[in-house]
Amino acid sequence: MKVCFINPPFKAEYGKFSRESRSPAIGHSGVLYYPLWLIYAAALTEKNGFDIAFIDAPARPWNEEQTLSYVAEVAADSNLFVLDTSTPSINSDLRFADKLKQTYPNAFIVLVGTHPTATVEETMENGKAVDAIARREYDMTILELARALENGAELSEVAGLSYRQHDEIKHNKDREPLENLDEIPMAAKFIKEHLNEYDYVFPAATYPAIQIFTGRGCPAQCNYCVYPQVMHGHNYRKRSVENVVAEFQYIAENFPDVKEIVIEDDTFTIDKKRVMEICDKLIELKLNKRFRWLCNARVNLDYETMVKMKQAGCRLLIPGVESFNQQILKNVKKGTTIKQIEKYMASAKKAGLLVHACYMVGNEGETRETMQQTLNAALRFNTDTAQFFPLIPYPGTGAYNWAKENGYISGNYDEYVHEDGTVSCVLNLPELSAGDLVSFCAMARKKYYLRPKYIAHRLKMGLTDKEDLKRSWKAFNKIKKSLLGR
Repeated sequence: MKVCFINPPFKAEYGKFSRESRSPAIGHSGVLYYPLWLIYAAALTEKNGFDIAFIDAPARPWNEEQTLSYVAEVAADSNLFVLDTSTPSINSDLRFADKLKQTYPNAFIVLVGTHPTATVEETMENGKAVDAIARREYDMTILELARALENGAELSEVAGLSYRQHDEIKHNKDREPLENLDEIPMAAKFIKEHLNEYDYVFPAATYPAIQIFTGRGCPAQCNYCVYPQVMHGHNYRKRSVENVVAEFQYIAENFPDVKEIVIEDDTFTIDKKRVMEICDKLIELKLNKRFRWLCNARVNLDYETMVKMKQAGCRLLIPGVESFNQQILKNVKKGTTIKQIEKYMASAKKAGLLVHACYMVGNEGETRETMQQTLNAALRFNTDTAQFFPLIPYPGTGAYNWAKENGYISGNYDEYVHEDGTVSCVLNLPELSAGDLVSFCAMARKKYYLRPKYIAHRLKMGLTDKEDLKRSWKAFNKIKKSLLGR
């Protein structure tokens, strides 16, 4: 039996749609995330003896016709099609599923991802070609579904599955999150066999880079963050230290051109003891000399751990600062303080680590004054890079419920991105319109990146680090239109 995993086409005429980014869109910076969750599910299915095909249409980028043509070439004999999705692309994804069903009427089509998980009934009502949705964390669900279809078994036994039975939608019991993450094959091995690392760009990383997860779930309760609330839960489950370091070693031996590893865990640094052990192993094996790495790291990270991470090859930290107003941080259940942010920025600088700071506007309690307060702090911190985004409330999150209940969300799912696939804002607050939030973010980016102080910093970095100069120049060429345009 063959299983075909597809990251479907979307707005290919405008560029590469990064479906797995935290804000799925075509980015000004040329970003394209690896479709990691789809990769892990495909790798597990393949490991268990199934013939698989893996098609990442946005990486090409292919339109619908080109994608269907390639499906006919490599996967026409598939019994099961697994389609990744996102909120901005969901209507397009459903149309693509319909085209697949028309072409392969006997094949079983299942959707995965945060959007269908949060909107099961709605999605299946709108997509009559969809046979099922694998809810939440779906690696084992897809594997068990494939086995059930192969053996003609009852689908009612597949935990985590919602499926169509005649004219009725059935919901099986939820699947317990996987505890032993070492059971899942390494993403890097699958990338080596099925994908091309040069197709993917993480702007904060040295190109080319490999993205991996070392854990799933996040104990933080941030009300806007979609993956913990909708897919993986709030219990941080971890791969073993040995398993993580083995993947670093595999990348070192099999990707001679890869210069950096991106650890995509929401909170890689939540377990200090484990971080220290991973770092010690990387140093012992001299992998810290082979390449650099970066990770997401909350602002409660301490200086001692930062120093060890720097020694182990870590180059850059990505904190979700969001706001520099304590009440807003409390409103979004961030669980951090202004004092922690201040200490974090000072500690990172002292430890020699760069910071890519993430700022967000439009949360509950936001005003023009609080937005300016955040921008003033960003300019003062003067981190290596920074991003400014309006809140984008996705179905299944507390932020979406808050915005929906108060009538702050305008438009439909298609309006989550502009016609050209770039991020849009669907949020209209009583005193701040979507246009106000977007205009502020555009102004903040210009003010941040076009300062003489920042330009001098970039030139200094480029003179001491050739790879950083290439990264900066490439990023500038991608975003210069948005920075310099009116």
